[in-house]
Amino acid sequence: MISIGATAVIIQDNKVLLVKREDFEVWALPGGGVDEGESLAETAVREAYEETGLQVEITHLIALYSEIGSWSDWHLASFAAKIVGGSLNSQIGEVLDLQFFPLDELPEDMFWWHRQHIADFLAGPGSAPARRQNVHSQPGATNRAELYAMRDQSGLTRTEFYHWYYKTSP
Repeated sequence: MISIGATAVIIQDNKVLLVKREDFEVWALPGGGVDEGESLAETAVREAYEETGLQVEITHLIALYSEIGSWSDWHLASFAAKIVGGSLNSQIGEVLDLQFFPLDELPEDMFWWHRQHIADFLAGPGSAPARRQNVHSQPGATNRAELYAMRDQSGLTRTEFYHWYYKTSP
């Protein structure tokens, strides 16, 4: 399966905004899949608003990422974005918490592949136009429903399942 999406790297006062995902109870950049008729930049803006309650404006493309090796190969555009309105408000059913983290103090329980998006943001525009990120995951899931069924039957906490399933290393 191939999935296309976008993420937003929202920086304020040298801190990055992360969302704590409900599905694995780990931190990640706001983002998600492209809706029909939507551009990648529009996806990043929409997902940032839906997940955080903040209205953002894209400032530049950070890089393109191909996250290969899980139940779906994700091809993502990661955009730098600035806050232009709204207020912090987490999306019920998808986001457990929102928090700004100092750029040099990212949480341990975080999508490891999103760390590269942040590093590339810090390196500046054009420093990494495209990256392949090999995601080493356990076999058995061919879609999100099967992945969540594996998670729920594993006997692990959601965070433990994330670390087991994705092996938490590049």
